[in-house]
Amino acid sequence: MNNEDYPKTRAEAKATGAKYYFTGEPCKRGHIALRKTKGACVECLKIEWQEGNVRRADYFKARNADESVKDRKHEWYQQNKEKVINAALSRPDHQKALYRKNWAAKNKTAIRASTKARRRKHRQATPSWLTRNQKSEIRSIYQIAITMTQTTGEQYVVDHIVPLRSDVVCGLHVPWNLRVITREENLRKSNKLDTP
Repeated sequence: MNNEDYPKTRAEAKATGAKYYFTGEPCKRGHIALRKTKGACVECLKIEWQEGNVRRADYFKARNADESVKDRKHEWYQQNKEKVINAALSRPDHQKALYRKNWAAKNKTAIRASTKARRRKHRQATPSWLTRNQKSEIRSIYQIAITMTQTTGEQYVVDHIVPLRSDVVCGLHVPWNLRVITREENLRKSNKLDTP
């Protein structure tokens, strides 16, 4: 809809039930833009919202840096961990993907560090006595997970049946300790040992 198609005055907008009107005159800040029938110039409102977002972001940044707030949040998370995980898993796939993408864009250093740590952990847990065929088998299992993800559209990952790091027991990075499962199953399992 073109600006010229809107009502010309606030009174006309109220009479017709329109949400916006356009006078063609600059507002008190100099914007020549639509005006809300119940409020101000839409450009002025955008500026106010942006300023408000910055103020809120600064407030929460300072608040979240407070140790007592961190402790309360951690305590609440421990009490509601199962509910939080179930809520995260029940989100639509496109929302999960968007969250992961945004998080990854903001945390590139953390991702690099995590990737290096995971690769180092795999190297340390891979026995030197593995044969070339067994190493090839490991690569095949990872390829199966990639293919299943591409085919089904659901995220599949390679899981260590006996976790590489656990309070109970630590497994090896060997073909018979690997299996392909969904990302959700892997998140639920975490570093626990599945026992029947």
